[in-house]
Amino acid sequence: MRDDNPGVADIFRHAGDAFMAQCGATLGRAAHRAFAAIRMCRTAALGARHFECAKCHTSHVLYNSCRNRHCSTCQGQAAHRWLHRQLLNVLPAPYFHIVFTLPPPIAQIAYANRKVVLDILMRTGAQTLTTIAADPNRFGARIGATTVLHTWNQQLRWHPHVHVVVPNAGFDVRTGQYKTGSKTFFAPVKVLAKLFRRLFLEHLDKAYHKNQLIFPRRINHLRAPEAFQRRLNKARNTDWNVYAKPPFAGPVHLLKYLSRYTHRVAIANSRIVKFDGTRVSFRYRKPTIAGQTTPRYAVMTLSATEFMKRYLMHVLPPKFHRIRHFGILANAHVKHTQQQIFAQTGFSADDWLRTTETYDTVEHNATPQCPNCQSPMLLVALSSPDQRLIGITECYLSRAPPLLVAA
Repeated sequence: MRDDNPGVADIFRHAGDAFMAQCGATLGRAAHRAFAAIRMCRTAALGARHFECAKCHTSHVLYNSCRNRHCSTCQGQAAHRWLHRQLLNVLPAPYFHIVFTLPPPIAQIAYANRKVVLDILMRTGAQTLTTIAADPNRFGARIGATTVLHTWNQQLRWHPHVHVVVPNAGFDVRTGQYKTGSKTFFAPVKVLAKLFRRLFLEHLDKAYHKNQLIFPRRINHLRAPEAFQRRLNKARNTDWNVYAKPPFAGPVHLLKYLSRYTHRVAIANSRIVKFDGTRVSFRYRKPTIAGQTTPRYAVMTLSATEFMKRYLMHVLPPKFHRIRHFGILANAHVKHTQQQIFAQTGFSADDWLRTTETYDTVEHNATPQCPNCQSPMLLVALSSPDQRLIGITECYLSRAPPLLVAA
């Protein structure tokens, strides 16, 4: 067991058997796959490539990555490529960071109905922004944005919310001309919250009447129409939390922050302080208080079983897209949007990129280098994955060539 610089995979490997014996029956298929993949990530079970340094002739073994999107140590190159693509699509406009959060009574329903309710969360967040922005009495423009779903808080508890990166700019609903709005104000938070609440509850009610929702154990009483309507009525009479502010350091900084979570889950290995075999300690940011100017941090200690339970509760359903683009920034429209903007404003893509913060777009070298002398290494042998062990993770290995990780 590794106590210095422990990672999520270390915890899964050393305490996973006890966890599965206690909680395995409660996990869904996607969580089982993520658990198996993370446990075997970067081990001999998934195979390896054997290299020899061309200069000092030192031998090195690079184990294959599991490539599971919920693994805390994989997908680094994928996140890097995603960030680079988003930076190419940044518009010449002021940007805002908006967060839509579900209140606890509705989040409880979302926990049991992830695919349906989280989809409603993302769609209604986008619908709220496009509706408010298109109002002729407000901005009066067709806009677009990027949404990123998070389901956790700093303590790894269930906390579904959507981060939205939205430019305060778009095409006028009457004239079609590109225009930009204020750098300091997008829309009243209370207006956003009320519309979001109404739209979300309308869609949730429709899903209920179409029998798309399930109500296991703790919320089994919500099967009754009267009980479900009482839950909705209670939610209608509470204030929903919506955050809307311009990013402190601009859109590039915000996209960099979100890219850390676009291809993994909940917690980075760097936040894990200690793992002694049975208990896990990790850092978390404490809630902001009035007058606070700098973040406050603390350390939380959980049993390994509780840590893994919290980690795996954030595994999303298969094929669920946690990153979505809508409006004029939807994948099918973004190139046409840029062409229209550049034609109307006289900007070119190169002109705009020069106005944004520079970012290192160099990806990891495909040819591994010797850690001793930094010389290129030569591939000398391959170790195949152990088919008896990989079982449930073989689908991930077949999608693309494995990443290379030093032993």
